[in-house]
Amino acid sequence: MDRKLCDGQSRRDLIRLGAAGLFGFQWPLARLLAAKNSECNLIFLFLHGGMSTIDTFDLKPDAPAEYRGEFKPAATNVPGIQISEHLPILARQMDQFSLIRSFRHHNSDHGPADHYMVTGYFPQAGFNGGIIPNNQRPCFGSMVAGKLGPRGAVPPFVCLPKMHASFGSAFLGPANSPFIVDADPNAPLFEVPDLEPPMEIRADRLENRKSLMGKIDRFRKRGEVRANPAAGGVAAYQDKAFELMTSLATRAAFNLSAEKDSLRDEYGRNTLGQSCLLARRLVEKGVRCVMVDHSNWDTHDKNFQTLKRELLPAFDKGVAALFRDLKARGLLDNTLVVMTGEFGRTPKINANAGRDHWGPGFTVALGGGGIKGGIALGKTDAKGERPAADPYGPEDLAATICHCVGINPNDEWIMPDGRPTMIVNQGRKIEELL
Repeated sequence: MDRKLCDGQSRRDLIRLGAAGLFGFQWPLARLLAAKNSECNLIFLFLHGGMSTIDTFDLKPDAPAEYRGEFKPAATNVPGIQISEHLPILARQMDQFSLIRSFRHHNSDHGPADHYMVTGYFPQAGFNGGIIPNNQRPCFGSMVAGKLGPRGAVPPFVCLPKMHASFGSAFLGPANSPFIVDADPNAPLFEVPDLEPPMEIRADRLENRKSLMGKIDRFRKRGEVRANPAAGGVAAYQDKAFELMTSLATRAAFNLSAEKDSLRDEYGRNTLGQSCLLARRLVEKGVRCVMVDHSNWDTHDKNFQTLKRELLPAFDKGVAALFRDLKARGLLDNTLVVMTGEFGRTPKINANAGRDHWGPGFTVALGGGGIKGGIALGKTDAKGERPAADPYGPEDLAATICHCVGINPNDEWIMPDGRPTMIVNQGRKIEELL
């Protein structure tokens, strides 16, 4: 079912960017030959639409009824920290992750807030005075691809089960765009479309096409064929696409059927659960960053019913299994897991038993990858409206993510016109969690 956000945008409206290039990604040849040293991975779970953190990670049981809602807080395995009664499995793993309860930013609109949370930069106004919401700055996955490159044959950055419009490489170009799964890992016959050659093309014909393209490229280099100079690097990208379609290592990384049925059941037989399992599988096989776009947390109507029946059971099972599985495989210490939407939900319940967009105060959860577990950092006021102490924002999250994965937050990118620009926009590492 293709559910829509409140602004009318369908999930499918947002899954593609023109710059994603051949097979959804492209890599420069130099980066294929030598990647910089960094062993920390990133799994970014983007709860698209905006999780109601006042009903999950920062409940207000003493607030008036029109604020506190229907859910009750429950104890976790960390004394003094309570989360929702509808997250019982995660509550037993509170020592593996931490909460930033005093997170906030100044925008409560899909698009600009999306961009802000996955890049650390709020988008600038366009020439017509409007906001350009998506793909103005590189997202975290493209930062990782651009600075650290791939490990072996697998792509450095993967988006699943689809591509959010803000998950692009922006001025870093198609060389640092994600590989897009564009398929539901929970589907009975799940496969990744771009790892399969077109059915009408036999393997020998595919190899012949590769050989022919190589000859044309050699002619171009000798000046015998005129070509657009901007297309000069396409041959290397095409080579990588052919390599992926014939790479056993890449196919193995995406082969969810190799996992035991019991483990797949533990993660949950749903899109989020199987996306979490595939993310673990990918980082285990060498992918540096996996960004999961999970809809639809935009609970303007029937917030409590939707959370209780649909969203929280899948989130509880999938994320708890991810932390347990990463730890059991020795991967948690070098895999940062971030869980957030573009904002939270309004503390005051609306007339439709829902909560609306709310950027001024919400919670971000993160663990692994050098982050201390079992901490609830900061707090919001009595009604959960705004931080009461220690406010943090997207710039600080960006600086912390960069630090954990091995990117210097104070480093710079060079824009296509030669101008330098900061990777992180004046953010500060969240030292209390490191």
